[in-house]
This record gives sequence, structure tokens and C-alpha cells, in this order.
Amino acid sequence: MELFTPLSSFYLVAADDARIGATHVCLYMAILNQWSMVGGTNPIIINRQAIMRDAKIRSRQTYNKCMNDLQDSGYIKYHPSVNSFRRSTVQLNILS
Repeated sequence: MELFTPLSSFYLVAADDARIGATHVCLYMAILNQWSMVGGTNPIIINRQAIMRDAKIRSRQTYNKCMNDLQDSGYIKYHPSVNSFRRSTVQLNILS
């Protein structure tokens, strides 16, 4: 029985992806949690500080690298905000 399909799908795909490490998994889980909290709608507006806290990431450089890696690998679509008064958005891609 699938309890949470997006989580199961991510683990199935990421398990065989050598580009994805523990920090990527933690970041994806934090994003997935945020997505779940807003009802599973895409895209979601994220707060970088909250996502970093939830993913246990301290370095903004690590955060940016992992977000870009997740996007380059096709797990998410990340749209960083260049305006400090607007938040970034993330869209979770359907994984199969």
C-alpha cells in the first residue's frame, strides 16, 4: 500500500542516481514537506531560511548547489527570486 506516492517515487529514482547525496535527500524532503503542507499544489512558494533549517543545511552555498543539482537532475523546477521582497518558487516534477 502506497502511503505517500511522491516520497516513494523519489526514493525509487534517487536510489539509483549517483548524483544525489544525503544533503540532496534532506533538501528534497524539506521541500516535499512544504509541498504537502500547502495541499500538494505546484508550484510552491518557499522560504529559504525555513527550508535550510528543516533540511539541516547551514551554508547558503550548499543550499544553492543542492537546489541547482536537484533542478539539473530533473527532480524540481527551481525559480529563485532576485528580489529580496519576493520568495522563490519550486515545482516538484512527477517522478516515475
